[in-house]
Amino acid sequence: MPEKNPPSKDEAVKELEGHAQEAVQKAQQEVEESRSPWWSVLRKTSFLITFDAIMLVLFGALAAYVHFNAVLNIDVFITQELQELRTPWLDVLMTAVSYIGTSLILSILLIIVMAIIFWIVNLRLEAIILIVHTTVSSLLNGLFKAWIGRPRPTTNLVEILQAAGGKSFPSGHVMGYVAFWGLLFSFGMILFKRDRWWHYVLLIVPALFVILVGPSRVYLGDHWASDVLGAYMIGLFLLSITLWIYGRLKRRGVLEYKHTPAKAHPAHSS
Repeated sequence: MPEKNPPSKDEAVKELEGHAQEAVQKAQQEVEESRSPWWSVLRKTSFLITFDAIMLVLFGALAAYVHFNAVLNIDVFITQELQELRTPWLDVLMTAVSYIGTSLILSILLIIVMAIIFWIVNLRLEAIILIVHTTVSSLLNGLFKAWIGRPRPTTNLVEILQAAGGKSFPSGHVMGYVAFWGLLFSFGMILFKRDRWWHYVLLIVPALFVILVGPSRVYLGDHWASDVLGAYMIGLFLLSITLWIYGRLKRRGVLEYKHTPAKAHPAHSS
């Protein structure tokens, strides 16, 4: 019996490309089948306008206050109380939660990878929104810190477990996490019906990062509690503005993938 020749290099490459394309198509179909309609997206984002005004007023008031009062007794008290809970496992947890935001390269890489995933599964507007929103948030954080000029906590008041440079208000980690993880959480709430296991992963993981990053910055002695509070306020304000813009663009079908089913080929008679 003659032996079969092994597949050539070109055939192996074509086979690999075929498998990769099939995997991408399955991912696209999985996302498409679990999507909510556009009118639901708009309805879920329409309530954010009032929320925006409240967050902006509160942030402005807090920013003005800490600009003229760099050290607040309540901040020192909160940090000292939180650091009294120190344990080795809590040190590891708080450091791990903050780690992504501490590494600029890792943060940028994570944003790019997530945007590429969105693009591949035909969530193209979401990919662009993610990049633009996180970039704007980072730039505004730098401007706020330069304008308010609040110094960071010092060792004569609290323990500094992880030293950081630059100004303190508002927390860059918290703003960055609300921008990235908060937007992922929002997309998970807005876009999907939550009828698949990965829908819940898309909600739980981002929510944990957003919730834990604030306490971690205070626990590590990098920020005052008011830095964290201000960052949550302005971060949520920016997020809600972005989601409002996103909802309007979504309604207009901007960058919406148009699925065209393959045409059936007529059968040939032999």
